[in-house]
Amino acid sequence: MSESPPVTRPGFVDRFVDLAQPRLGAEIISVTDDFFAPAGRLIDPAAPIFIPDKYDEHGKWMDGWESRRKRIPGHDQCVVKLCPGVIHGVDIDTSFFTGNYPPHASIDVCETTGHPNEEADWQELVPKTALKGNSHHYLEVSDRRTWTHLRLHIYPDGGVARLRVYGVAHFDWESLPADELVDLVAMRHGGRALACNDMHYGHMSNLVAPGHGVNMGDGWETRRRREPGNDWVILKLGHTGVIRQVEVDTAFFKGNYPARCSLHGALLHDVSDDKVQASGGYWQPILPPVELGPNRLRVFESEVIEAGPVSHVRLDIYPDGGISRLRLYGACERI
Repeated sequence: MSESPPVTRPGFVDRFVDLAQPRLGAEIISVTDDFFAPAGRLIDPAAPIFIPDKYDEHGKWMDGWESRRKRIPGHDQCVVKLCPGVIHGVDIDTSFFTGNYPPHASIDVCETTGHPNEEADWQELVPKTALKGNSHHYLEVSDRRTWTHLRLHIYPDGGVARLRVYGVAHFDWESLPADELVDLVAMRHGGRALACNDMHYGHMSNLVAPGHGVNMGDGWETRRRREPGNDWVILKLGHTGVIRQVEVDTAFFKGNYPARCSLHGALLHDVSDDKVQASGGYWQPILPPVELGPNRLRVFESEVIEAGPVSHVRLDIYPDGGISRLRLYGACERI
């Protein structure tokens, strides 16, 4: 079977975080039917695959969630506990499901501290939408409220390879004691990568992911640079703050780590994500070029330059290579 056809990726795919990824605490909490393929695969962070000759006791092995053919009225649904946050877009991915995909799907959401049931205050996020087989379905969302749970409806049955829920994680900044140092760019705290010049081997969002990298693929890595210059990535902090300490981890990058890196910051209020890259005159140095090393965590504190409150940072690496994690500890600016 051929791979799913290429489609244009909307900006929200790279600029926002998948709130349905397990490393942020997302999980499947209920499903009406997953006879052919377990619902847990729906939120697997890996891209779906197809193995032509693989079968199991239920039939053809499929990399996704697949219910049996419905012979009674109704439709199937799956409830996902999300990393709480604001959703900007979703991708209902039917990759490799060709004769067994659902013709339609819809999504509703709710905000609750417990496990939601039918009586929960479910709100429609995506109306009933036609699907195609072996395709990505990128759907923008305009509602800017915070949600904790999502319910995917498929009509009437069938298979979906992956569900991605792109948004910004919610964090209660007011609960922090004044002047407490916190990782201002952490994914869990609403930090996210906005743009970079290259991410050939590893996605820029991995820089702010929770925990330690699990392998060389779990980081930001650029191709080998064969021209003058250096590689860079721009990130938005979860909250405006003053950076006091910088951690750069090159875990697993042994023959392909950057020789050096530097960090600049800017205070950019009311600047849209797609305009940040052009705001060059606002960048102020936070960390001068410093040496890195292979498979090594570097902690910089005395080297950090006082730049005042910043909302965005630009990490430059010289000339290219891979970094597993970036941590920016500071005090959030109270408004």
